[in-house]
Amino acid sequence: MTELPCGSGALVVRTDFSSDAAWEDLRLALSSPSEDGFLAYVELVADRQFTGVTAEEALSLLPVGYGHPLLVLADAMALASEEHPLLVMDLREERGRCIRVVARELWGIENNLSISNMDFKEFAVAIDADGVFRGF
Repeated sequence: MTELPCGSGALVVRTDFSSDAAWEDLRLALSSPSEDGFLAYVELVADRQFTGVTAEEALSLLPVGYGHPLLVLADAMALASEEHPLLVMDLREERGRCIRVVARELWGIENNLSISNMDFKEFAVAIDADGVFRGF
């Protein structure tokens, strides 16, 4: 398996290929602006070589030059739900710490971490009882 690509946006790596329709729904959710016009600046990676990759494995596949503060996995859980609760990994404070974030709220964590306006832990403490961040 080759390393993940290095781009200007946070990577959203598809690790589940069981439903192309779910992937298209997720892509639409990520490309739709929030009510205030915000978008997550992400690069989608849909390469079957990353099928089943775990969070720990994904961390080991990051290229040296990857400078974004988070990495996102679109795994089976994310693609099985209409909310698309993506697995988001902290790469800055507690490298590898994960929380779930619904696709429509990814912009908030991506935008704020990218400009160091907020810390990952601020999102982590705001998760719902089921372990998913759905916004403030």
